[in-house]
Amino acid sequence: MPDTEDKTIDLALTARTEVPRFAVTEMIAAALSVIWVVAVVVYVLNAPEGSGLPGLVMTLLVVFLPLALIWAAVTTLRSVRELRAEAARLQATVDAMRTAYVNAQRKDAAGMRPSVEKKLDDIARQTETALASFSTRRDAALTQPSADRKAALVPPPPPAPAEEQPGLALGTPAESMRPPLSVADFIRALQFPENPDDREGFRALRLALEDRDVAKLIRAAQDVLTLMSQEGIYMDDLRPDRARPELWRRFAAGERGRGIAAIGGVRDRSSLALTAGRMREDPVFRDAGHHFLRTFDRMFQQFEKNATDAEISELADTRTARAFMLFGRVMGVFD
Repeated sequence: MPDTEDKTIDLALTARTEVPRFAVTEMIAAALSVIWVVAVVVYVLNAPEGSGLPGLVMTLLVVFLPLALIWAAVTTLRSVRELRAEAARLQATVDAMRTAYVNAQRKDAAGMRPSVEKKLDDIARQTETALASFSTRRDAALTQPSADRKAALVPPPPPAPAEEQPGLALGTPAESMRPPLSVADFIRALQFPENPDDREGFRALRLALEDRDVAKLIRAAQDVLTLMSQEGIYMDDLRPDRARPELWRRFAAGERGRGIAAIGGVRDRSSLALTAGRMREDPVFRDAGHHFLRTFDRMFQQFEKNATDAEISELADTRTARAFMLFGRVMGVFD
């Protein structure tokens, strides 16, 4: 494949649109010149004698001035043809280089997919093992004082007494007895485990998956991260611009548009272009992206109410938040 691409570029570089030595324009100009010279010679031979120096000067002007104008026009036209041929050659070179670059990118992405999928499978297996190993273990972090375990999400207000349905006498549900997910664990779970040995990351992920609402966000984020990895897009490679926490709070309050455009700090053009192209071509990818944006929006509204500015900035640096910035820019959330 590299040899073929190199040959393509070499052919494009060496190919040149040949400009014929004698085109139709030159032939017409030569014919007109001969006719003009013959006509002038005939006129001079038949002209009366004794015109002197002024007559000679006028004769020279009559002979050479039209010839000069004809060949000046011919030279200009030939230069234009050569410039057009050069532009065509350069365009062919650019097209060949672009094709070679795209083929190389696709080849690199295809070579990286097996290793990425293997890594994701390893992390999934480690997650299942961790969940199975620690499902019956009492988490030491849950025994910390409540002041150090601020809840990450503020639950929605309870329904009005008139609208609330009567409860069944089935005992207290297990979800009500579980301590709320802390801010630190929520942020750590949205970052996902760094590697199979990241015990703290798996612990936070397990606690997040036990929360029904947070689990929806975790699974939605995992879906879009897996789909984007198929295009060679990884959140660790992105370096988004940081936005002020007050802009994130305005987003949580419902503001949209250019006023909060700084939140979409992802500027990587290749990632944006690949994501936009996949959104247009793949309905599954598009549906997963819309679902992820809705879920992140809903969870962040609850998180912002109980989070400090430092905690909002820390969450904005997670893989899940970077994916939100990327999808938000592609889908026009910040336009």
